[in-house]
This record gives sequence, C-alpha cells and structure tokens, in this order.
Amino acid sequence: MVNALERFAPLPLQEDYDNAGLQVGLTAADVSGALLCLDVTEQVVDEALQKGCNLIVSHHPLIFHRLSCISDADYVQRTVMKAIEHHVTIVAMHTNMDAARGGVNYKIAEKMGLTSVSFFGKTQQATTAPDATGQTAVVEGGEGVVGDFTTPMAADDFLLMLKKTFEVECVMANELLRRPIRKVAVCGGAGDFLLPAAVSAGADAFVTGEMHYHQYFGYEQQLQIAVIGHYQSEQFTKEIFRDIITKACPGVRCEMSEINTNPILYI
Repeated sequence: MVNALERFAPLPLQEDYDNAGLQVGLTAADVSGALLCLDVTEQVVDEALQKGCNLIVSHHPLIFHRLSCISDADYVQRTVMKAIEHHVTIVAMHTNMDAARGGVNYKIAEKMGLTSVSFFGKTQQATTAPDATGQTAVVEGGEGVVGDFTTPMAADDFLLMLKKTFEVECVMANELLRRPIRKVAVCGGAGDFLLPAAVSAGADAFVTGEMHYHQYFGYEQQLQIAVIGHYQSEQFTKEIFRDIITKACPGVRCEMSEINTNPILYI
C-alpha cells in the first residue's frame, strides 16, 4: 500500500529539506485500517486506535527535524512514543505529493473548477520503485499548477468562491483586480516563492496558503493575490490518499481523520 503511494508520488520528487516517507514503525505489517490526515498529533494517534487503524498516512511529516532523543519534551516526541507503544506505523507524503501530477496542487485546482491544468515553475522527473511485476515508471512533478476557468470570474466573486470552497474565515488579498479572472496559478501551503513565476505564466490570479507581507506590494492590477491559509489549502489531500489506496488496495479500509489540526485560530 505504501508502495502505491510512492509510485504515485515518488520520494525523489520531495524537496531537499523535506523528510517524507516512513516516519515510525514497519511498513511490512498487515494493515488493519489506514487513517488519513494532514498532520499527526497525539490526538490523531488516539483517533487511529479508536478506529482500529494501525497505519496513519499524513501529508505533513511528524518528524521534520532530526530527533536527538525521544522523551515527553514536546508533542512530536510524545506522538512518536505513543505510536511505537501501540504499534502504529506513520508514513508522510509531503512535498513529493505536492509536486506529483494529480497531487495536492491538482486537487486544489480541481476543487476550484479549473480546466486545462498544467505545471508552471520548475519541473522534474523521478522513476518509481518497481511494482509487483517489476515495472517502473517515470513520474513528472512541478512546483505549481496553472489552469483556466471556463467562464471568467470577477475578482470579488472569485474570492467569495474561495471562501466557500475551502471554508476560509478570511482570504488575504491585494487590491481587487478590475478585469475578469480566467487563468489561475496555484501552489498549496507555503507557495509565495512562486509569485514571480505565476506572473510569468500569464496568470490573472495566484492562490496559495501563505505569503509574506511585503510580497503583496507591487502587483496592483497585474495579478490578484489570494492567500487562503496553509491548512485550508491542503485539507483535501486526504482525498488523494484515499483514492490511491482504494484503487491499488481495495481491501484496505480507509478512514478520514475528523480532527482539525489547524493550529491557527481566527478571532
């Protein structure tokens, strides 16, 4: 099952700073159920146990930085301890799933109703591990995607659509564009580094999860910036995991985590 995820989004597609892949446990264990989530916390491990799942597939890695010890000093170490104690395996599909064709950015574009979706920014290729028949495949990845609305949207309607679709309390945007929005560039999570590339791609709007303050300057009437929140932009990643697993391993029970792990409150 983990092999199916890695064939869809090979680990070599991940960024150099990332730590996608196996986090805790053994991938050879029989799977009683897979809990799909965005982040792994102690509460998520508890949820997996309550639902009879011994595998957690998350988007964000639990272990992002090197651990020099495992104690009760912070939530990461406590979560690792709990998972080991209860024989729960944790696997993360992070920037490799962001980059893969059909991955996180494609899912965001799908939710927005974009068509003719393609990569923009830097692209790369990775070869998958052999499948059961020994076959490998080449998977293309890219930093972001760009697509079109069939019918252009006014800027205010566009922002309201984002609020509704992604259940966003507050969309952060620059000055409203005074022309219809047709071409939209997308990068989930912390994607502000792709802002210049979105302009070069001829996008009317750029949607991402996070952006630094000073990057909002200078794009008035050139590009509609729409920042919807890191968690909100990637929340549908669980659906990608579910679709991959149910197609490759139809006998594996998948459960979507019901815990909102977004640490940011909007007051």
